[in-house]
Amino acid sequence: MGLFNRSTTTTSAAAPEQSTSFVSDIAGDYAIDPSHSRLGFSARHAMVTKVRGSFDEFEGSAHIDTATPGNSKVDVTIQAASVTTGNEQRDGHLKTPDFFDIANYPTITFTSTDVARDGSDWAITGDLTINGVTKPVTIDFDETGSAKDPYGNTRIGFEGSTTINRTEWNLNFNAALETGGVLVSEKVALEFDISAIAQVAAQA
Repeated sequence: MGLFNRSTTTTSAAAPEQSTSFVSDIAGDYAIDPSHSRLGFSARHAMVTKVRGSFDEFEGSAHIDTATPGNSKVDVTIQAASVTTGNEQRDGHLKTPDFFDIANYPTITFTSTDVARDGSDWAITGDLTINGVTKPVTIDFDETGSAKDPYGNTRIGFEGSTTINRTEWNLNFNAALETGGVLVSEKVALEFDISAIAQVAAQA
């Protein structure tokens, strides 16, 4: 289900993607590592191609209960002004009231309300708030593995995606095309590639 399958460049045919399993049970508390994670999106432009973007500044935490997944919890806060699509003019437009209206709504938030698990597949339902509008969404995630990095951190990985209709969050800007259709699709794919670091409880 994940949209961002990592690939490895080699001099021969591409090798099958490998995963790691450092811990047998990923239950615990985690913090998202923004420098090794991506919160992205894509939308069709002029009916012919996709424009992709992401947010550079965000933070998040997760409590994972593998025995009782419904007790798990995820919270994410995104700085809307950190949106980037690789085009300065377009990024500036996205920050205006036509889209994210960052002057009035500087953050985008997601707070889970329910978590379900089927093996390595997770479904996280929660409240997504953009432009002061809160709507429920469900994001499907693949658990991609766990590892200990060179600095002693235990990491877990997830890849996920969902599709929303942006107009439900008052992201209404559009323009008609002379050939029919609209400039920006209402459907937007949200894409997540997450690396989270286990948090060690402080000793009493």
